[in-house]
Amino acid sequence: MKKYLLPAVRLTVVMIVLVAVMYPLLIVAVAKMASGKGDGVTVSHNGRVVGFANVGQKFTEDKYFNSRPSTVDYNAAGSGGSNKAAANADYLKTVQERIDTFLAHNPGVKKEQIPAELVTASASGLDPHLSPEAAYIQIARIAGARGMTIPQLTALVDKHTKGPLLGMFGPATINVLELNLALDNLK
Repeated sequence: MKKYLLPAVRLTVVMIVLVAVMYPLLIVAVAKMASGKGDGVTVSHNGRVVGFANVGQKFTEDKYFNSRPSTVDYNAAGSGGSNKAAANADYLKTVQERIDTFLAHNPGVKKEQIPAELVTASASGLDPHLSPEAAYIQIARIAGARGMTIPQLTALVDKHTKGPLLGMFGPATINVLELNLALDNLK
C-alpha cells in the first residue's frame, strides 16, 4: 500500500500547486497585461465613469439607440441566458412582448424587418454590441425624438461601426454605449 500511497499524495500536492496556485497566478498576470488591467475597460463621459466597454446597458428612451435585451437586467454579477428553447411558450411570449414594444416605439418598421438581436438576449445577457442593421432600423425614431436628420444619424452609426476582426472574422458591430454617448455629444 505504501508503494501506491506516497506517489498518489505527491501527485496530488503537485497538481494542487499547479492547478490551484500557478495557473490562477498565470491568468492574473496575463489579465494585468490586457487593457483595463483585468478590471474591465471603463467608458468615461464628462470626467466620470458611465459604464464598461464590454457590458451592455439598458437604454429605453426614444432619443437613444436601444441595446440588446438582457435576461439578467444587465447585471454583470450574474450573467446568463434564459436557457429556454425556441419553442418554449414563456420564451415566445417574452419575445413577442419585446416585438410589440419595439413596434410601438418604431411605428414605421414592420415586424419582419426587426433584427433578431433587438428582441432576443445574448447567451451572457450582457452583450454591449449591435449590428449596423439593428442601429439603422432605429434611426427614424431617434431623428424624430431629437429633431435631427436621418443622414446625420446614419453618418454617426457609420462612424461608430467596427468592421470584422482582420476584415474577415465575425460581423461588423457597434458598441451601443459609445454610440449613445456620441449621440449626446452632438447636441
